[in-house]
Amino acid sequence: MGVNVEVEEKAEQKLKGSGADILIQSLKEQGVDIIFGYPGGAVLPIYDALHRNPIRHVLARHEQGAIHAAEGYARVSGKPGVVIATSGPGATNLVTGIADAMLDSLPLVVFTGQVASTVIGTDAFQEADIIGITQPITKHNYQVKNVEDFPRIIKEAFYIASTGRPGPVVVDVPKDISNALFKGQEEQSEVNLPGYQPTTHPNYLQIQKAVQLLSKAEKPLILAGAGVLAAQATEELKEFIERHQIPITNTLLGLGTVEGNHPLFLGMAGMHGTYTANTAICECDVLLNIGARFDDRLTGHLAHFAPNAKVIHVDIDPAEIGKNVPTAIPIVADAKEALKALLEQNFETSEKAEWLNKLTANSEEYPLCYKADEEKGILPQQAVELIQRLTKGDAIVTTDVGQHQMWTAQYYKFNHPHNWVTSGGLGTMGFGFPAAIGAQLARPNDQVISIVGDAGFQMTLQELSLLQELRLPVKIIILNNQSLGMVRQWQETFYEERYSQSLIHVQPDFVKLAQAYDVPGYKVETLEEAEAVFAEAFASNEPALIDCRVVQMECVYPMVAPGKGLNEMIGVKIE
Repeated sequence: MGVNVEVEEKAEQKLKGSGADILIQSLKEQGVDIIFGYPGGAVLPIYDALHRNPIRHVLARHEQGAIHAAEGYARVSGKPGVVIATSGPGATNLVTGIADAMLDSLPLVVFTGQVASTVIGTDAFQEADIIGITQPITKHNYQVKNVEDFPRIIKEAFYIASTGRPGPVVVDVPKDISNALFKGQEEQSEVNLPGYQPTTHPNYLQIQKAVQLLSKAEKPLILAGAGVLAAQATEELKEFIERHQIPITNTLLGLGTVEGNHPLFLGMAGMHGTYTANTAICECDVLLNIGARFDDRLTGHLAHFAPNAKVIHVDIDPAEIGKNVPTAIPIVADAKEALKALLEQNFETSEKAEWLNKLTANSEEYPLCYKADEEKGILPQQAVELIQRLTKGDAIVTTDVGQHQMWTAQYYKFNHPHNWVTSGGLGTMGFGFPAAIGAQLARPNDQVISIVGDAGFQMTLQELSLLQELRLPVKIIILNNQSLGMVRQWQETFYEERYSQSLIHVQPDFVKLAQAYDVPGYKVETLEEAEAVFAEAFASNEPALIDCRVVQMECVYPMVAPGKGLNEMIGVKIE
């Protein structure tokens, strides 16, 4: 009886207050438990409403830190990250993170303040056309014209961000709309967007065609991307590869779809992929791509990509199918639904012992390798392997972009999905550390380690303020090679060792920097020191920053040079 009364009361409830109040109340209805943001003049009504209707708010020290933290939160939780910034520079400081989320298919709902409607277009103080700026880098964007539209727009924004291929949605809010009195009633209707109807279930005939192709394949291969993770389809994927004994490789963002030590896992493919994974792509006769978009860092020269294979491509976004690689069997669907449909077929496949034996032999003959030298110091690969051993592959790991990112992708073996947080498509320096903050807030009981470069870390290091303020036990490992490592490697390989502006001769004292933010700081220069300090830091419930000095001139191998095919890797064997 009491429950029915409560339901009736809720149905009759009216949203009350200003537009800003309605915004915050609508966020609560969407289940938002945390907001990342930075206040300013155009969003003061929203922050005042937030004071009256509290939702946990994380005050980043820069808008870019806020949006990267929201990306980390979205990546490990699967829920949309929510960001608020003011107009003008506040909004434009979010652009990099919005573009990053768009390319990596991360659900974000971003609220930007805007000058009053009456002065839009007059170059008013802190005015910027954020709708025009973000239109190419958002899944959708809105500018609120009428306060009565707030509930509908917010409901639609969350729906669009989190369904189909996830992505960022921007809602631009003029200040007068935030202040306006809302007179409407709470909407109970479902979202109705006739022009937006993502296809989630696969076409049965296409599944049948895929089954026929896979059943005859002698050298099948599965390429799994981040779409598998977004669809929560890792269990179905594992069951499928094990039932049919099909080897699997990952894109950079697909890491974690299967355990890093799974016997059918060949490692990451692409520019810095393993020899085994890349040669498998070159030699396979059927390639089943699930949730990857065939970007250039994966494919290399397209003429040499999977030249012997018939391609089956499963993707929620029809625009990706056939865009880069000719596709024999397109399947537009959610990865989970497509894998369920394939599992229901219960088909037999050809004998693959010879194929699997060859891949095993390749893995044994051409493993990831490096040449250690105690006199030269710690190799970055050794540092990543140490982190792997101490965490047993169970930590959430975030990175920036560059050499350290590739070494982590190569040498850290993930046991669980949704534990790998990195910037893939846009390649954003400064991403890793704030993303770790968002990841830790999303999963407070998990260990979070941010592996960063000395250059990228300095782009968003001001977020160190949040570690003690929020009591977050994030561990920061700076693989410090005193250079822009990947830039330096390319200059060594392709520009005759002309190191133009890639060697960093002046750095802050990172230990003192950490101490200034009341974070324990350490510096290690030998592998023995690293063993002791890493173990101590990882066992603590406190945050830590470790300046790990690594060999400056070490390169990431294997490597596929730009314009070359996956069959033209260099540095496969270290002499």
